[in-house]
Amino acid sequence: MSPDISVVICAYTEDRWEDVLAAVASVRAQSLTALETLLVVDHNATLLDRLTREYRRTEDVRVLANAGPRGLSAGRNTGIAAARGAIIAFLDDDAVAERDWLRHFAEGFEDPRVLAVGGRTMPAWESGRRPVWFPEEFDWVVGCTYKGLPPGRVRVRNVLGGNAAFRRTAFDAAGGFATGIGRDGDKRPLGCEETEFCIRLTRARPDAVLLIDDRSVIHHRVPTARERFRYFRARTYAEGLSKALVAQSVGASKGLESERRYTTRVLPSGVGRGLRDAALGRPGGAGRAGAIVTGVLTAAGGYVLGSIRARRGGAAFSVLPVPSASSAVETGGPAEDARSTGGEGAAA
Repeated sequence: MSPDISVVICAYTEDRWEDVLAAVASVRAQSLTALETLLVVDHNATLLDRLTREYRRTEDVRVLANAGPRGLSAGRNTGIAAARGAIIAFLDDDAVAERDWLRHFAEGFEDPRVLAVGGRTMPAWESGRRPVWFPEEFDWVVGCTYKGLPPGRVRVRNVLGGNAAFRRTAFDAAGGFATGIGRDGDKRPLGCEETEFCIRLTRARPDAVLLIDDRSVIHHRVPTARERFRYFRARTYAEGLSKALVAQSVGASKGLESERRYTTRVLPSGVGRGLRDAALGRPGGAGRAGAIVTGVLTAAGGYVLGSIRARRGGAAFSVLPVPSASSAVETGGPAEDARSTGGEGAAA
């Protein structure tokens, strides 16, 4: 018998209105029916009001206001607190899931040792195709599965939060996602909150198994602004800052365990392929090689600066318990009430 699965989607801007509707529709079209879809709105009263009206008569979709500080981590924690399922899956608000996405997740949880299952996230380039200079080894820059991850269903250190499912007991054991480390609307594109959580989880539960199953596929929209080299540099720099916070929390040996293999094996191979393509006159080869080198250097720079800030006490994040279900505000009443619960709040 398949477990009940709640799906959490966090939304923060009306600019993604059509994306959010498509994400919800893809969940409702799953071959394994979700128990519910929880739309958590991150401190945006107008969007909260609009989504409440959109799904007022839809029994399997609930709209909530983020009950914590601004940001993706607190939004997810709000969804976890309100969820009724034994499994809680997360989907990005600008992604659509393939029909068997949840079914493959559920298969992974047939093993009681498994506490998390991640999937494969494919880029949907707004321009219609991948920029010729953009290396597949850096698809994580746009929130997608990158070249270098092993194929099939394999055990991993951490899953990627925009396409993953967890047992509820994982949050009972390790608490919620850390605030102050992940995404916060349109601010600097930080990340790694799921990395920190997964490492914390396996410390709390050393017997836990975390998997990636590349049959659980979603398609993640990549807007034109994120196809530009300027964003590439900003995101790799922010990743370095985030990794410094993770290393501060869990130690560099664990916090950078997967990254060492990535930088010593995967990336040099990518540079070699790029240079070979350039020598053969293939478009984009030199650009991909250069982008890999730039990405490594900017991430390293962010890590160094983030480590200095962390040692000086100028950068930190908080791990809070998942809020109680009563604090996850559901906007089932009139729109005026929804607006009062979803007003702009202070940033974390």
